[in-house]
Amino acid sequence: MSITPVEQHLLDLCAIPSLTGDEGAICDRVEAQLRALLGDDAVARDGHSLVVTPRVESSGPSVVLAGHFDVVKTEHDGPTRVEGDRIYGAGAADMKSGLAVMLCLLEDLARGAAPKGRPTFVFYEREEGPFLENRLGDLLERFPALKSAALAVCLEPSSNQLQLGCMGSLHARVHFHGRTSHSARPWQGENAIHKSGAFLSRLGGLAPRDVTIEGMLYREVISATLAEGGRGRNIVPDRFSLNVNHRFAPGRTPDDALSDLEALVQGEAEIEVFDRSPSAPPFRENPLVKSLIDEGVEGVESKQAWTDVARFASVGVAAVNLGPGTQSQAHQRNEWTERASLERGLAYFRRWLLGLA
Repeated sequence: MSITPVEQHLLDLCAIPSLTGDEGAICDRVEAQLRALLGDDAVARDGHSLVVTPRVESSGPSVVLAGHFDVVKTEHDGPTRVEGDRIYGAGAADMKSGLAVMLCLLEDLARGAAPKGRPTFVFYEREEGPFLENRLGDLLERFPALKSAALAVCLEPSSNQLQLGCMGSLHARVHFHGRTSHSARPWQGENAIHKSGAFLSRLGGLAPRDVTIEGMLYREVISATLAEGGRGRNIVPDRFSLNVNHRFAPGRTPDDALSDLEALVQGEAEIEVFDRSPSAPPFRENPLVKSLIDEGVEGVESKQAWTDVARFASVGVAAVNLGPGTQSQAHQRNEWTERASLERGLAYFRRWLLGLA
């Protein structure tokens, strides 16, 4: 079986465990590769993240290609491998496929390919965790040149479709309070689980709210995703908590989302916000985004989830999502990505960034 260079990169990356918070080994490996390829001056390390600036001769715009090292914990029935038209492994889709493309592009530049712009490549840690622990924010502060980019491309798995903007995300715990009693005499207590019923009924009756921006459709939704409560099977509970996740459209803020949640709770419970992630606009009219579309992406759609395009947008950098990973496989058991999609994604970035057929 013939393995192409980008496939080999993906296999090598997937073979290195890199759960969120444990990215040291993969960062060591990629750092060593890139220092040998490009020289020490081109590679800056910060924690377990890398900012790579290859020396190029170009007067074109500054662009950033970004991808995260970490993966979520998933289950796999076999080792990292090629099987038919798929490559299996932890992170094969999300998002080591994007990292493999970035490594191939850096090899092209090391061989003398002339880019249309001035690229910087960012490999970073802790994307899959809470917003405040994501290291991309630190890198944007510590490497100010990143904030002057004309465009950033996050190579998140999108099956080679250009995904514009992203939803914001608010996570909050909604705490219902009651009073304990023996379950044989519930009238002596106040059941916190029962007190959540009216809120859950209102929540279950909510329809998605459609928002169209620059011709792109985003759907605002609010969902209960976790529940915790109870002291014992024969005790009326005095506390019941729900994790509620509000996904809100571009143009709205976490404070707007909190106002929505407060209106839904109607003062019946305590709201504890613990994770706020901003939304990002589509940037569809940006000339560099138009140039991405003109190179023949496999589709253009809105990003219904959250990605780090929002972090770039928050510092004034236009940003989009585009990556070769098979989107439906992100965070899945026996995660895989299509080999053909990986090759098409590399070819696409070579055309757009390097002008190579």
